[in-house]
Amino acid sequence: MGNETLLEDRRDFIFVKQEGCSGKGLRCDSNSVSGSVSQRACVYCGARVVLNPITDAVHIVHGPIGCASYTWDIRGSLSSGSDLYRNSFSTDLQEKDVIFGGEKRLEAALEEVIEKKHPRLIFVYATCIVGVIGDDVEAVCKRMAAKHKLRIIPVQSPGFSGNKATGYKLACDAIMELIAPHKAKKQLKQPGLNILGDFNLAGELWMVKNYLKQMEIPVIAGITGDSSYDTLLQAPVATLNVVQCAGSSTYLAKRMEEELGIPYIKVSFYGMEDTMNSLLRIAEELNNAEARKRAMFLVDRETRKLEEFLKVYRPRLKGKKAAIYVGGGFKAISLIRQFRSLGMETVLVGTQTGKKEEYEIITELVDETAVVLDDANPAELERFIKEKGAHILVGGVKERPLAYKLGLAFCDHNHERKHPLCGFDGVVNFTKEIDQSINHPVWSYLKEADL
Repeated sequence: MGNETLLEDRRDFIFVKQEGCSGKGLRCDSNSVSGSVSQRACVYCGARVVLNPITDAVHIVHGPIGCASYTWDIRGSLSSGSDLYRNSFSTDLQEKDVIFGGEKRLEAALEEVIEKKHPRLIFVYATCIVGVIGDDVEAVCKRMAAKHKLRIIPVQSPGFSGNKATGYKLACDAIMELIAPHKAKKQLKQPGLNILGDFNLAGELWMVKNYLKQMEIPVIAGITGDSSYDTLLQAPVATLNVVQCAGSSTYLAKRMEEELGIPYIKVSFYGMEDTMNSLLRIAEELNNAEARKRAMFLVDRETRKLEEFLKVYRPRLKGKKAAIYVGGGFKAISLIRQFRSLGMETVLVGTQTGKKEEYEIITELVDETAVVLDDANPAELERFIKEKGAHILVGGVKERPLAYKLGLAFCDHNHERKHPLCGFDGVVNFTKEIDQSINHPVWSYLKEADL
């Protein structure tokens, strides 16, 4: 298949904004085009990154060692309790297991990890090889759970069975399977909320909890940031779910609304504007006038400090052009608003798992001639970054080498990072990083060397 055919197959995934046009026709939420070297991860990876932050769970990857290695400690998620989740266990399937089956190997792995780690909760991930050879992972998990009287939940996640978003859905189903025996707790409602889709990257969930504490709003459970077996079982008593990562957790929120009677709202704590609006909206959804007053006081205090801080940086960043390539559409929307607050223009926006409604908002927010991409590949990113004259790329670990190859500033906004970028404090960290990266003297040396 030649390059022209590949470009033609990708045409519907690329939208260039023009006057009078909208992004409604952009193709998204579908499998990657074969041969396009997509940046999107597989089904197994999508499931693992959602479930991995459950701090006292054991994660056993039933497959070759490479699958476990690829996702080991993949998130910069912090814990206030157990650190069992930071281990990665694998059945390390070999060629003979492909021929004769790997069920006995899985049983042996479960026996060993139960004996040595004494977990109360185990997730077992079925990878591509297991999907091909047909191991009955569910039967093994059921048998071992009954024998040891603990929760062992299979996650049927062979990578070829869909895309990363499919993995998100499977992870949400696993959480609901965990909660299912405790659905009766929904009758014991408490005036508090669950935070869905925040994975406590660099302690960000703790920052959000601190804001809510100042508003005197209890957090029942984080799903899955800094969560545990016990806290997850308390989730049915909450009166509201707030969804921070829409791509990974909206499906879970919908299931919890249908099965547990918990309404949900989508929020974002990235950027001053979205953080402010989210805190106020939470108080309003809870119909809590006192909490809204406290939120107004908190927002007023923090935004005053930030406005003074931003006065220093806006002149240094005004007129600069940004390219964005992140996992979900909701994060991209927040980033566009953040750049706008700094006086910067977003000329390129791409996501791995964005939805149509999110792309419609994105196309409304960006300026004329901006490019919007779904599930982009490096060649497309390089072409449009050069074409639009971007000064910085915001992305993840896979995009960093591309940015530096192009002599472009870079900001890591992915799940491996170790510094918080959410909330009001996150605005400070984000702004400093953008400024230090764009205005670093190394770029002038590169221009002088004509590199």
